[in-house]
Amino acid sequence: MTSTTLIAPPAELPRWAARAINLADPRLGAKAVACSDDFFAPMGRMLNPEPACFIPGKYDDNGKWMDGWESRRKRVAGHDWCIVKLGCPGSIAGFDLDTSFFTGNYPPAATIEGCPVGSDPAHAQWLPLTAMVQLQGNRHHVQEALAHPGVVFSHIRVSIYPDGGLARLRVYGQPASLARETGPDGLIDLIAMRHGGRAIAWNDAHFGIAANLLLPGRGINMGEGWETRRRREPGHDWCILALGIPGEIVRVEVDTAHFKGNFPDRSSLQAAFIPTLDESAMPAQSQFWQTLLPESPLTADGIHNFAAQALGPVSHIRFNLHPDGGVSRLRLWGRPVEEKAC
Repeated sequence: MTSTTLIAPPAELPRWAARAINLADPRLGAKAVACSDDFFAPMGRMLNPEPACFIPGKYDDNGKWMDGWESRRKRVAGHDWCIVKLGCPGSIAGFDLDTSFFTGNYPPAATIEGCPVGSDPAHAQWLPLTAMVQLQGNRHHVQEALAHPGVVFSHIRVSIYPDGGLARLRVYGQPASLARETGPDGLIDLIAMRHGGRAIAWNDAHFGIAANLLLPGRGINMGEGWETRRRREPGHDWCILALGIPGEIVRVEVDTAHFKGNFPDRSSLQAAFIPTLDESAMPAQSQFWQTLLPESPLTADGIHNFAAQALGPVSHIRFNLHPDGGVSRLRLWGRPVEEKAC
């Protein structure tokens, strides 16, 4: 008889977390680089972007298989810890310390510290990012970070007291555009998550979040894209995205990888240069932004390249799906504002 795999429910995120990016996402290059102990479950498993799961009756050589990071029972003084290199340096808004399915083996408490970019984690003066957080078993603990204005972090250190396991660790923040990656034509993907691009608003994200559009690489399945429900009323779906690097867009790339029976019939883009506008007003204002890309047909499971309309510098875009469906990635290739001005 096959055991049923249980999947942890998602966290109920406050606005500051829902509008942020998980800087500890391995798809961005995040990696658990050191820990005091991970006898029962490896430290890297804690960063898996998928929700935690539990498989009754599954064991390995060291004991019950657990989906997360778990240290052995501590028999000496002290506590366990793990250092995570963030996928890209950034400012940190808060965390989710997730103990899903850890019931008799969760830590009673935890703290998180940050290492500023440019410092060696082995010798850095770590800055506190939380006070002592009291933990409970089998639940999400969404915690705002202590404020460090202007500080960009490259690593975090999570300490658990005294031992135990965490199913998942999410580090919510905003990337800092410290290094810029160019394409073969010398253009920069101005909206890439690694460059600070982020999702601001959307009308629907039933099957996949809009921020997935900005991840590096091609999606490995439909779950790594933005996908809306089936529209049963007039209109079309949309999301608003902020460029990490404002600039002039030359070429638009829309990738429908893995979307075959559910790709949009067409897509279009509107854009504006309004870096000081209150973002809460953008859903209404964006309906009247200039056309960057008119309605253009899409096909299943493919990369589509379009020439962008010449609008000058752009800071935000509205990505429209006609009428609905799913897209894996959106790339906006162009030149930064300061480069254009030179």
